[in-house]
Amino acid sequence: MSKGTICIVEDEEDIREILEIQLKREGYTPLAADTGEKGLRMIREHLPQLVLLDVMLPGMDGFDVCRALRSEKSTREIPVIMLTARGEEADIVTGLEIGADDYITKPFSPRVVLSRVKSVLRRGQRSQEDPSGILEYGKIVVDQPRHLVKVNDEPVDLTATEYKLLVFLAKRPGWVFTRQQIVDNVRGEDYAVTERSVDVQVVGLRKKLGDQADLIETVRGVGYRAKELA
Repeated sequence: MSKGTICIVEDEEDIREILEIQLKREGYTPLAADTGEKGLRMIREHLPQLVLLDVMLPGMDGFDVCRALRSEKSTREIPVIMLTARGEEADIVTGLEIGADDYITKPFSPRVVLSRVKSVLRRGQRSQEDPSGILEYGKIVVDQPRHLVKVNDEPVDLTATEYKLLVFLAKRPGWVFTRQQIVDNVRGEDYAVTERSVDVQVVGLRKKLGDQADLIETVRGVGYRAKELA
């Protein structure tokens, strides 16, 4: 029985074939397209569980496909993993800001792709929040109704911004966010963002988290994420 359909939008035939073989072995049903236009039609028709989307495509590129998916009600919730050339930090940042859920840099191993696919799909399954408002992440417990945070059962005094930053990241383990996305969600879209302003808040939060500080990871050239726990 298939674990679900995954659409691959990639113009390099060798990469498409490798991804199709690996996904089939893991029990997924892969569908493939070699252009952005074909991929978009395929996604709209089949509404897959996930999309592997190359950035550099002939004609309609991956960014335009992702924007189109996020603008339509039927496709806006479909997870998208962008495939991008090694070192192209600008591509990674752009992809995340327009709605991609994750990214993989080329060249990559099929095992890495499968790991990322499973991780992104698990996030969707865990998206239901505890109705009590208690958020548990590692040894951190956030009592949202009471606005209280404990680390190793000890109360921690966070500023309003540090608290919002912790909750924002901890609710989405494994998700990478740019500094601009963090500010938009923590401080509001009208707040003047600088890299320094976000970095200072992260440094302050880490200090107060003590031995749990490494749960907030820096993604070089991109931003931050909460470590995904096993």
